[in-house]
Amino acid sequence: MRTSFNIPDDLLAEFDGVWEEQGLESRSRAVREAMQEYIESHSRLEATTGEVVALVGFDYRHHDIIRELHAVQHEFQDVILNTSHTHQGEWCLESLFCRGPAEVVGELTNRLRDFDAVSRVKVMVIRDDA
Repeated sequence: MRTSFNIPDDLLAEFDGVWEEQGLESRSRAVREAMQEYIESHSRLEATTGEVVALVGFDYRHHDIIRELHAVQHEFQDVILNTSHTHQGEWCLESLFCRGPAEVVGELTNRLRDFDAVSRVKVMVIRDDA
């Protein structure tokens, strides 16, 4: 199947540099692998039921979104046990240590992904009781 995407030039150049450095035969192969990794990284939490302990990390442009992010974190304070925040120029990196129902941690993760000013959201499920 053929498809097309709108990707910023700098992101595409960086992506091309990585897959070429790794010796893959084509951009299509690299995109397929990236899509598989995306599916795997997002399906574990969604497939888990019951109580989980998870680390949710994300980066964002501080001045664009801080009030909205604080509102979401307050909304999910029943599962967020601890937060860590560091500044990297105009970007911030935040980590949320969470414990609670997998579906609630998943909902928090999805809410963070809804913001355009959030660049990436990564979830690491440390332990689950399922």
